[in-house]
Amino acid sequence: MNPETFDRKRVPVRFFVVTFLWSWLLWLPFVLPGLGIWGWNESLRDSLSMPAIILGAFGPGLGALYSIRTLQGKSEVKRFLKTFLAIDFGWKVWVGILAGLGLANFLAWYLPGFFGYERLPMLLPTLYVFPIYWLVMIFFGGGQEEVGWRGYIMPYLETKFGLWPGNILLGIIWAIWHAPLWFIAASFQIYMPFPAFLIGCIGLSFFLSWVVKASHQKPMSALVAHGTSNAFMPVFPSLVLATDVFQLHFWLLEFLMLGIGIIALLTVKKSNAL
Repeated sequence: MNPETFDRKRVPVRFFVVTFLWSWLLWLPFVLPGLGIWGWNESLRDSLSMPAIILGAFGPGLGALYSIRTLQGKSEVKRFLKTFLAIDFGWKVWVGILAGLGLANFLAWYLPGFFGYERLPMLLPTLYVFPIYWLVMIFFGGGQEEVGWRGYIMPYLETKFGLWPGNILLGIIWAIWHAPLWFIAASFQIYMPFPAFLIGCIGLSFFLSWVVKASHQKPMSALVAHGTSNAFMPVFPSLVLATDVFQLHFWLLEFLMLGIGIIALLTVKKSNAL
């Protein structure tokens, strides 16, 4: 986006309104049964819940497009979308994404084994499907959220509140946006301790901020990094698929994400921070 076309110090509240309305309204029919408020056909609910979860995850992107269209004009929408075509992030960014996120997931999966915890089996049928699964995660399994989070709203929050506070705030908002998924049976969030998830969202916000800046403001890098983070999870599982256990692997993963995010953001030069 051309910084001369908007004032980054005025956070566009409409982005958050559209993002939350789109996502939460789509998820609401599947949340109500989890709250014991409204029950409807279980078979139909089970078949529709995952498509609804995926469609709801496009909320941040739609919030961004709506905000740009109404605040900056139709021509800026096209310019904004074109920024996602650049994938020449540089080798350091690619290494950071693959090595940093891969190491965090591997350690969270591997280290608890030394303390009597089971090393959970890989959830993918074979590693050969990983490239396809990775692409799915980038465009439909979480990565698509970054069109709005890092591609659009992050610069506003960093400019108004500062590099670190802006990303802490974004991480908190990001975690809260996910909150309805804890009441949808088809969602993996039902197994995740929310405080750990919140820590991971803040850490990943730090890391994704570094990714965008290190790639010279190429927002597609955030989609790739987010999708890669999610794609590694079934390769090195950090969740026991049960609600009555202590999720040591997951807690460890989220603290590792926080650590990696802090280290990455510390390398951002002041001149490149905003």
